[in-house]
Amino acid sequence: MRSAKEMRKVYSDFLAEFGQEDKTIAAIEADLSSSMSTNQLGAILGKRYVNVGIMEQEMIGIAAGLAVQGFKPYVHTFGPFASRRVYDQVFLSLGYAQLNATIIGSDAGVSAEMNGGTHMPFEDLGLMRLIPKMRVYEVSDDVQFAAVLEETLAGEHLNYIRTIRKAPTAIYQGGEDFSKGYCILRTGADATIVASGIMVEEALAAAESLAEQGIDVQVIDLFRIKPIDPSLMEHLLGKHVITAENHNRIGGLGSAICELLASQSQTPVYRVGVEEAFGQVGKMDYLKEVYGLTTQAIVDLVTSLLK
Repeated sequence: MRSAKEMRKVYSDFLAEFGQEDKTIAAIEADLSSSMSTNQLGAILGKRYVNVGIMEQEMIGIAAGLAVQGFKPYVHTFGPFASRRVYDQVFLSLGYAQLNATIIGSDAGVSAEMNGGTHMPFEDLGLMRLIPKMRVYEVSDDVQFAAVLEETLAGEHLNYIRTIRKAPTAIYQGGEDFSKGYCILRTGADATIVASGIMVEEALAAAESLAEQGIDVQVIDLFRIKPIDPSLMEHLLGKHVITAENHNRIGGLGSAICELLASQSQTPVYRVGVEEAFGQVGKMDYLKEVYGLTTQAIVDLVTSLLK
């Protein structure tokens, strides 16, 4: 298996490469430039790189002003500060104003690890899905992240991209088609697991474990959670559907799939995710166990459904 690139390097390299060619690209940070490896961009982007300090609402206001002037602003901060702290500014200054910008929320969910509950968003996807016409992504590896970032260059949408900062487990090799917003990683007739972000790795491991028990499951990486391509429906109908997300079970991936299948009474949906809990301090493996975001949790749910 190939070694994956750190997600923060994917982001900073994207801005450095395309920012030299496209003079409308602007990068804005809120005192996290060293954490996101964007601290060298000033020398490349010049005045199009701005570190506003710990003023996230001001950062969104600057992004809106730049968008009005025809720039393509890319905004980064940790997930809770990119969503709930700036929600009114994102909703009104960018969403309601129908402006184009890309917001990167890093260290989402349990990947915040030792930063603890104040920095551990389990609600950001739900918040951003509620903004009309906003595109909402959760990327699973570096290849996919790079592809999604390049998709934003068209400058036609308000985007929220949820990611970890460090190196992910490699899921893709390069050259895959990401145009539909989902990828079928494994086919199977007995059930379907729909996952996003760090839970894609767990879903694939669960599928391997289930195969040893003679249970054949399909695995889908749904990285564009809004809007969902209508063609996804045909891959879900007629099976048990299990969703797996590093997020509250309410409002995120699981809710999106339930909404998609609401009129399909023959396709039940079961959700693996965080249930009625806030974040806490801990390493990611420990936190996955605490919140039930594990390979075994998926395996146990699937086997209970197919007994």
